[in-house]
Amino acid sequence: MRGRVGKPAYLEDWITTISPLTAGDSAYEVYFDWDEKIGVPGAFIIRNEHHSEFYMKTLTLENVPGHGRLHFVCNSWVYPTDKYRTDRIFFTNKTYLPSETPATLRKYREEELVNLRGDGKGELKEWDRVYDYAYYNDLGNPDKGEKYVRPVLGGSAKYPYPRRGRTGRPPTKTDPKVETRLQLLLSLNIYAPRDERFGHLKLSDFLAYALKSIGQFLKPELEDVFNSTPNEFDSFEDVLKLYEGGVEVPEGLLKSIRDSTPAEIIKEIFRTDGERLLKFPVPQVIKEDKTAWSTDEEFAREMLAGINPVMIRCLQQFPPTSKLDPKVYGDHTSTITKEHIEHNLNGLSVDEAIKNSKLFILDHHDTLMPFLRRINSTSTKIYASRTILSLQEDGTLKPLAIELSLPHPRGDVFGCTSKVYTPANKGVEGTLWQLAKAYVAVNDSGYHQLISHWLHTHAAIEPFVIATNRQMSVIHPIHKLLHTHFRDTMNLNAVARQILINAGGALEWTVFPGKYSMEMTSASYKEWSFPDQAIPVDLIKRGMAVKDENSPHGLRLLIEDYPYAVDGLEIWSAIKTWVKDYCSLYYKTNETVQNDNELQSWWKELREVGHGDKKDEPWWSKLQTLEELIETCTTIIWIASALHAAINFGQYPYGGYPPNRPSMSRRFIPEEGTPEYEELKTDPEKAFLKTITGQLLSVLGIALVEILSRHSSDEVYLGQRDTPEWTTDGEVLEAFERFGKKLREIEEKIVRMNKDEKLKNRVGPAKMPYTLLYPSSEGGLTGKGIPNSVSI
Repeated sequence: MRGRVGKPAYLEDWITTISPLTAGDSAYEVYFDWDEKIGVPGAFIIRNEHHSEFYMKTLTLENVPGHGRLHFVCNSWVYPTDKYRTDRIFFTNKTYLPSETPATLRKYREEELVNLRGDGKGELKEWDRVYDYAYYNDLGNPDKGEKYVRPVLGGSAKYPYPRRGRTGRPPTKTDPKVETRLQLLLSLNIYAPRDERFGHLKLSDFLAYALKSIGQFLKPELEDVFNSTPNEFDSFEDVLKLYEGGVEVPEGLLKSIRDSTPAEIIKEIFRTDGERLLKFPVPQVIKEDKTAWSTDEEFAREMLAGINPVMIRCLQQFPPTSKLDPKVYGDHTSTITKEHIEHNLNGLSVDEAIKNSKLFILDHHDTLMPFLRRINSTSTKIYASRTILSLQEDGTLKPLAIELSLPHPRGDVFGCTSKVYTPANKGVEGTLWQLAKAYVAVNDSGYHQLISHWLHTHAAIEPFVIATNRQMSVIHPIHKLLHTHFRDTMNLNAVARQILINAGGALEWTVFPGKYSMEMTSASYKEWSFPDQAIPVDLIKRGMAVKDENSPHGLRLLIEDYPYAVDGLEIWSAIKTWVKDYCSLYYKTNETVQNDNELQSWWKELREVGHGDKKDEPWWSKLQTLEELIETCTTIIWIASALHAAINFGQYPYGGYPPNRPSMSRRFIPEEGTPEYEELKTDPEKAFLKTITGQLLSVLGIALVEILSRHSSDEVYLGQRDTPEWTTDGEVLEAFERFGKKLREIEEKIVRMNKDEKLKNRVGPAKMPYTLLYPSSEGGLTGKGIPNSVSI
């Protein structure tokens, strides 16, 4: 039952007459001898007898007797045959459920999956095509000393975590549970399965921008650059110089970079004038108005239309309470009183405001409090925070009070000490209120980067990539549906473990929890739930929406002008319709779902291994019905595409100006009677800038978010595929065309809403239209566009 195999055929001379071929592509002719007994070919075997690898895009058979044209989509690297234990095989571009696969192809289908799983042994090499799991045990480097020790994340009740792709490097000498790290210069060589690695266009884009942020090379020299007032901005004008004039870079630093960097990358880094390393594009938030970011209206609007619009909740009880264990942490009930806020409630009492869903909260108290003592023992000085806001008649939010809390000096069991700040715009009170908002922005910035962004999209989606490749054949309909939404993710996460989230990496420098950053994400993973990532479920859970059959998408938003939710529900609905149309073509009954052995193995492995630390959670779907399959696939696509886009591509537009989204604070609010308090009175700008991120780390942080906010030139957006003939099924292609049309209609709707002056949260005081969920984009720094995958 292994089918007939034809005689070997060989590549003929390279054809130069076929056009158009994109740069770097080559076309070859092959002549196969036809044997009627073979029937219609279902797969081909290829052996590369050359000494170097090549990228196999497609094979097209013309004039197959009785069939005409047959197309194989490959999109895979083929290494010399001595690198493989088994031959490479590519299947025809047809889609089969396992039970419907032609009998002669079944064994090949099963064997290919066995090859992709590997044997779990040894260090994986560039040519290996192995998808396997590991804990996050390569972030620290204990052989370099205590300073570089980090806990292993994953595999324990104390530090649960999603799994990452296995690399199999040997253990460190100091701790056998920890994997050795690659040298920094080899960071881009970290193992990811070959077909998951960046294409050459993406790699050159990524390198050009990444080099600017690899401060490990630049930090000591950059410190010399900022020596007139060491490490400080003296005024907001100083910050603006980063975008207007740039910062001169000493010749010595230029030489060391030139000596170690390819010329084409140098050209990109030094922009056009060749001399200024540190000049950045003007972030959108200050493009139209340089001061609007500091208003209460913009501060509140960014909770609904900024880069972390997934945290704000409807306040259900007053005063706000804590979920921290009182036996360990004491009483953490908020000290915000009715007197603090009632005079700002337009005549309502607090109880009436809660009953009418007029009060909202941005709560960064419980996440931070368990870490505060340790974080504040470093150079960082931070508070846990709660911010209460009220919904106004015009649909905007107004901040009413900010509570800043520290652990009790006598010990955790005594709870915390808190101080409440209320809005003011003059004198010391005005400066204190601006500082209170800055501490909230620091908390939100760190939570956003580490949890909303890294944990909930990058880390959470990687096990899905691995399980899909291990358990579902490339000809499985669900593999075909999901594959485009996994592009570049494993490679990107692997590089992140090397230079961003590792001990001493860029994230630890530029985000306030520092060395405790990844540990904090592990604590948050304890609360993670896969079904809650679906936007309708998330909005209801946060009290931002209620079920309502008469409203679009079956939900009524409590804040009608909530740009992230309004656009997000449109995108969610479009994805779900597409997924339903697609899945219904292959799964006619619930039994088809239940009897699909590859699908069931995939879901079992995903729950029990990929997200194995959460395997006993009751919220996992059983995946026994078509409806469950549609919801599951919609949620995966939503996380990888729209959720990531909404969280990621506004980082530079909003956060490229540090006073708006500072990521560090370096001191507490000054006490009355101190010189620092006097400075608050006489030079509030300087006092503000001395509190938040210093100059050097601001520059490194800006460089980092600029890279993260850029679309590469070969990006593939929602509603697009990188291969036109990704399926031969006409009904699927029609459904996909409808999906693309729906997305274009959503784009037109977003443009219309952004012009509607009644919708004040869509543009706001900063005159910055909300476009983070606008599906298409060109390359570069655009503040819009939904790539298919977590690809930056």
